[in-house]
Amino acid sequence: MRIVLLGPPGSGKGTQSQRLIQSHGIPQISTGDLLRAAVAAQTKLGIAAKSVMDAGKLVDDQIVLGMIRERLALPDVAPGFILDGFPRNLSQAAALESLLKQLGQPLDVVVLLQVDNDELVRRIGGRRTCRHCGRVFNVFTSPPAPGETCPKTGGPHDLFQRPDDNEATVADRLKVYDEKTSPLAKFYADRGLLRRIDAEGDLDVVTARLEAVLAAAVKKPAARPVTRRAKKKAPARKKVARKAASKPARKPAKKSAKKSAKKSAKKSARKPVRKAAKKPASRKAPAKARRHR
Repeated sequence: MRIVLLGPPGSGKGTQSQRLIQSHGIPQISTGDLLRAAVAAQTKLGIAAKSVMDAGKLVDDQIVLGMIRERLALPDVAPGFILDGFPRNLSQAAALESLLKQLGQPLDVVVLLQVDNDELVRRIGGRRTCRHCGRVFNVFTSPPAPGETCPKTGGPHDLFQRPDDNEATVADRLKVYDEKTSPLAKFYADRGLLRRIDAEGDLDVVTARLEAVLAAAVKKPAARPVTRRAKKKAPARKKVARKAASKPARKPAKKSAKKSAKKSAKKSARKPVRKAAKKPASRKAPAKARRHR
């Protein structure tokens, strides 16, 4: 199943992605992780991305799309994937749609996680990231489990708060989201792919809502409304109606043709009788005159 998770910062996209990995056995594709991995491996795209980042600029969409293309070519993506954090704007959404079409891997569903702004501020303020494995936790909603260890070090997670995860920057991040990312909801709604869920409340409850939406998308694949097919059938019905309406008009024509044929037959039958009466009278008169002489 190919999924995109949309939602503002702090809506729980990363947390729910981790749960979907466990329940569906499909990988999460994070553009941030792809960039870090490519830079560390010094791939061609990684080197290009590093030069852009070192210059203090945003990585070009074409570089990001190139990394996504490479990631989608790996065998573990065959059953599906979860895109988290991408696309972020309409330009990226259109480019992603074109790329997935070329690869024959169109999206199955796009889920928008909806959360109130006050709750978002609280969540983002409690977000923590492990320095070694990069896993994201939240001290309020999803802290590390008791005794949980980092898969990289084998010890406890070394958690820190990112500079852009403090409450002072949350308002600006939400404003950027509303301006650039929110229009994506309409983009995917127009394609019949968008589903919305309430992402507030107990974590397990939110996961159950998400799973219910995904299950419904599998049973009834998202698609455009079928109104166009009904419109195509309408003209055919009109033609049948017209043909049916035109049939009764032909019957009177046959009757009138029969009547006219009978009249012409009667007229033609009368004419020979008149001619036969006149001809014998004209021939007999000269014969009598000759005998008399």
